[in-house]
Amino acid sequence: MRGEDSKQEAMFSYLSPDKRVPIEHPLRSIRRLVDTVLEEMSPLFAKLYADVGRPSIAPERLLRALLLQIFYSVRSERLLMEQLDYNLLFRWFVGLAMDEAVWNHAVFSKNRERLLNEEMAAVFFQRVLALANPYLSDEHFTVDGTLLEAWASHKSFRRKDGNDGPSGADREADFHGEKRSNETHRSTTDPDARLYKKSKGAEARLCYLGHAVMENRHGFLVKTRLTLATGTAERDAAVAMAKRFFRKKRATLGGDKGFDTRDFVRQLRRIGVTPHVAQNTGRPGGSAIDERTTRHAGYAISQQKRKRIEQSFGWMKIIGMLKKVKLRGLQKVSWLFTFVGAAYNLYRLGRLAPQALE
Repeated sequence: MRGEDSKQEAMFSYLSPDKRVPIEHPLRSIRRLVDTVLEEMSPLFAKLYADVGRPSIAPERLLRALLLQIFYSVRSERLLMEQLDYNLLFRWFVGLAMDEAVWNHAVFSKNRERLLNEEMAAVFFQRVLALANPYLSDEHFTVDGTLLEAWASHKSFRRKDGNDGPSGADREADFHGEKRSNETHRSTTDPDARLYKKSKGAEARLCYLGHAVMENRHGFLVKTRLTLATGTAERDAAVAMAKRFFRKKRATLGGDKGFDTRDFVRQLRRIGVTPHVAQNTGRPGGSAIDERTTRHAGYAISQQKRKRIEQSFGWMKIIGMLKKVKLRGLQKVSWLFTFVGAAYNLYRLGRLAPQALE
């Protein structure tokens, strides 16, 4: 018998959003982890808000919504609010009731700007890392850097002295053939972005450099840092992160051929870290890594494991939408890079230990 295509304008539901989310859904384990972190951060949230005035968006809900934006690659706050309005899974994860109104996208963005900064993102990152502590290696790590394209075009890269010729005010002016560098030019839309290319023959882009230290056992990120894009930024950031992270522990630190310089290797050994960087035998003067390091079996394992950090960068760029960042300025891009790194760790932890969280 053919079913009837009935039209029903109103509907009453006796099921909560929680009942509609499948038991095996991966967001369930992540939600439990996030709730644990946010509960620990509650005293910190309390210090950020006044006791009187109009209530803002709850910081716990705001952070959960931002995590959803990363996990599902929602490209704008406007689309995120649209999803929150009709997507029961999103409502459940954020903590919105079935009939509760969602926020205006501009209000959401303003509250995000007030709440999130480098310090808050770092605290969230460390809290997530503490939950992953049973799975972390305490001896073997990898460091690397990746380019993050800035939200600025080549046409915004103008001379610092304002002397762009007779067509300087014309945004459609032809800059081809003109010699431009970071010393003489600056982006008018994102002054912190730098013109940079990571390899010969590659296209120069306005970008930042994101850096991370990964533990080699399960691929968790244990340290993140964002810097201006310069030729020595990767090695400088690696040394800075190593000095802060490896203060009281003896460890190995792997890396690609770009880290194979005598100065970098010397600085790591000075702070008690064994450099397991790939040998660059084509460099003038030869590699800074000799048989004292390469003869150990652990060096070969580090060379195999170090490539895994590219998986985290790939996830952060494609899923976390960091391939071309939509924020401007070093500080804003820095907290975003750290927050997306924390989201990646949540994703890894949710896949590693779902049964332990039941």
